[in-house]
Amino acid sequence: MLIFALNCGSSSLKSAAIDTAGRSRLADVRLEELGMADLPSAVGRVLQQLRDTTGDRAPEAIVHRIVHGGERFLQATRIDDTVLAEIAQLSHLAPLHNPPALAAVRQARKAYPQAPHVAVFDTAFHATLPAHAREYALPRDVRDRFGIRRYGFHGISHAHVMHAVARHLDQAPEKLRIVSCHLGNGASVAAIEHGRSVDTSMGMTPLEGLVMGTRAGDLDPGIVLDLIQSGSFDGKKVDALLNRQSGMVGLTGTNDMREIERRAASGDEEAKSALALYAYRVRKYIGAYAAAMGGVDAIGFTGGVGENSASIRQACVERLEFLGAPIVVVRADEELAMAVEAAALLESG
Repeated sequence: MLIFALNCGSSSLKSAAIDTAGRSRLADVRLEELGMADLPSAVGRVLQQLRDTTGDRAPEAIVHRIVHGGERFLQATRIDDTVLAEIAQLSHLAPLHNPPALAAVRQARKAYPQAPHVAVFDTAFHATLPAHAREYALPRDVRDRFGIRRYGFHGISHAHVMHAVARHLDQAPEKLRIVSCHLGNGASVAAIEHGRSVDTSMGMTPLEGLVMGTRAGDLDPGIVLDLIQSGSFDGKKVDALLNRQSGMVGLTGTNDMREIERRAASGDEEAKSALALYAYRVRKYIGAYAAAMGGVDAIGFTGGVGENSASIRQACVERLEFLGAPIVVVRADEELAMAVEAAALLESG
């Protein structure tokens, strides 16, 4: 089955033409540093380039990555107007990601109105979280009223890491305990025990967990209360602070990890301190998840940073030799994983 995969990030659009029968890529098109206003034309350009590459073969389906599926979407879902409206209602939980993804879906449906469109959700892989890892210690009526729980993200990527690590070790995923580290501008760690996600560092929104490119990660909630009570911050300013102005960009002025590593190598103390904080947070989660699973058989790294920076990988596993786990580097391929999942849905009827 020929499927066009659209992977829309907060400021980027990655796409691929995938032949799912041979699990092969026929084309790749990537655009960076996009704004919301740029998306309609960007989607049009991307689809045109994919068409030019595949020639006479029209796509049999279009698959879209949606970051937040809430409690409603636990598996790949065929998109119609009702599904789009339900996804839109979740945008406040992933304000950097769901709105641009929805804009891309709408534009792609205009370009291919007859083809089936399928949504694949980053939260779906983590639907198996047990209650003790899923719930926050808040009153039940508050949790129920506002839908407060831990959802987790990067599920498409973590599932891909699970299968890649299992193939590398020549084992079934159901036999393994894997800690998967997706390290990119957004970053998360997942504990995958016997083929199921049992914990993950991101929570109700993509803000929780690791230090990221522009996001703060784990934070004492009292800090937010203090900022608001100071009168200097309202909800919008806190949102901008935590989502766009914190993390590595807040610590160093840039979220380009290559630049931060170059500065650290030249002796920049600010950059060295930021990298130490970044790696420490990853290392702490790996150790915690090894404890939660009673051990770990492999640690997988993926994402732009996880794949390409050996020095950061080394810093993240420093002092964890006692775990005895091999380190496996996995090339991120969310588009292939999305296409395979969409094909399985459509072929099953």
